[in-house]
Amino acid sequence: MNQVNTMIKLLRTEKGMNQEQLAEQLHVTRQAVSNWETGKTQPDIETLTRIAEFFGVSVEQLIYGKTYDKASGEIKKTWIWNRNRLSLTFYPERLLLFGMMLATVVSYVNWHSILWAILHGLLNWGYVLYYIIRY
Repeated sequence: MNQVNTMIKLLRTEKGMNQEQLAEQLHVTRQAVSNWETGKTQPDIETLTRIAEFFGVSVEQLIYGKTYDKASGEIKKTWIWNRNRLSLTFYPERLLLFGMMLATVVSYVNWHSILWAILHGLLNWGYVLYYIIRY
């Protein structure tokens, strides 16, 4: 999923810059930065490269919000929640495991059968995988 607009705004605010200052650094207009952040337009590939170099991130992180953790060897995704200006990092594998365990516990409590609980846990895990692959 393309997250250029939210990533540009997030990185800009983390650096304590306004749109005018970022525009000066990238040699573009303030309106161009505003259009990128609101999602009206997208920066071209050359500008994406300059933005990524300026903020010290990769172009992939700028577009998709993904980073590679060299210490652990895992790919992390920055999850951006615009309404509360919340930026979290999560690991999809852990989210899948948690969802499966939660579905298993809820199913066991409702039907008092471990087989039904395991079946529901696996089905929910499959649905989450489908959702992640599709979106």
